[in-house]
Amino acid sequence: MSFDYKRMIKFEYNIGDKEKNYRMAAGAVLLFISIFTAKIILLVLGLVLVATGYSGWCPAYSGFHKNTRDTGSNTPDATAG
Repeated sequence: MSFDYKRMIKFEYNIGDKEKNYRMAAGAVLLFISIFTAKIILLVLGLVLVATGYSGWCPAYSGFHKNTRDTGSNTPDATAG
């Protein structure tokens, strides 16, 4: 598995809807906890998770050629009978 720095620069949506929801929820929880514990690492991780969940793009996924987004190939065709 190789890491591609050039692909990391391109903005392509690579996070699916289900994972977006998980990232947003986990990020919100980490942000909430960081307020009471005053831990900077929790704050940064929470912000990263919320930002990637909101945008639908993860630079690490781009670098590793990973994509969890549904391409629509499994959905039934609207024009089919």
